[in-house]
Amino acid sequence: MKKMLTAAAVVLALPFNAFAGADFIKGDKTFAGEAELGATLTTGNTETSSAKGRLALKHELGNWENQYLLEGLYKEDTGAVTAKRYIAAAQGDYKFDDNDYLFANLNYEVDPFTGYQYKVTTAAGYGHRFYETDTTLLTGEIGPGYQYQRLDGEQQVLRGYTSDSSWVAHGVVNFETEISDSAKFRQVVVADYGDKLEARSETSLTASIIGALAMKFAVIVRYNSEPLDDKTSTDTETNMTLLYSF
Repeated sequence: MKKMLTAAAVVLALPFNAFAGADFIKGDKTFAGEAELGATLTTGNTETSSAKGRLALKHELGNWENQYLLEGLYKEDTGAVTAKRYIAAAQGDYKFDDNDYLFANLNYEVDPFTGYQYKVTTAAGYGHRFYETDTTLLTGEIGPGYQYQRLDGEQQVLRGYTSDSSWVAHGVVNFETEISDSAKFRQVVVADYGDKLEARSETSLTASIIGALAMKFAVIVRYNSEPLDDKTSTDTETNMTLLYSF
C-alpha cells in the first residue's frame, strides 16, 4: 500500500511541471471537453432504470496535455441494483516531438459487483503516435504500473486478508477515424498484466446531430482472467448516449 501511495503521489505531481511548447488541442483553445449522458426507464410489468454519465476534460499546458475523466453507471431492475460503477482518472502526457511522449496516469474505480470495494491503478511510460492525418489517429502506450484492490467485507472474511496488489505491465492502443464529415469511429484497448490480466475494450461510433451535440453508440467489454469466486471473467456494456463537446 505504501508503494502504491508513493507512486500515485509522483503521478499527481507530474502534470504540473510544464513549459511552453506543442499544440495539443485544435485551434487556439487550451481547454476542451465533452459531456456524455444517457438514461432508460421502463414501468409496468417490468420496472427497470439505468443512467450513464461521463465528463472528459483536456487541458493544454505547454508541452503537457492533461486529461481528466469522471464516469458513472447505475442500473436497477425491479428495485434491485444490478450495476454500479464509478471511475475517476487523470493522465499527463509530455510531448518530446510530434510522435513521441511520456505519460503518467492514476485511475480510481468503484465496482461492488466485482467483490472489491475499490481499485487504484497507476502507471507511467512511453507513448507513440504511429499514424496521424487530419481524419485518422493511431497511438500506443506501454510502461510499468502498480495496482491495489481493496476486498469487500464478505471477501475479506472468506479469504482472511484485506487486499490484492501487484506490479503490472500497462498497455494502451487507441485508434480513431472520421468515416464521414459527421461520423467518427473509435477503438480503445487498455490492458494491465501482473498477477492476472485485466483488460478493457471500448468500440464506439459517434454521429453529429447538430452543432456540438452528437449521438454515441458504444460497446464496452471488460475482462478479468482471475475473477473472485462466482464472478464472471467477462462483462459487457452497451450504451446509447448523447454527447456534447465544448
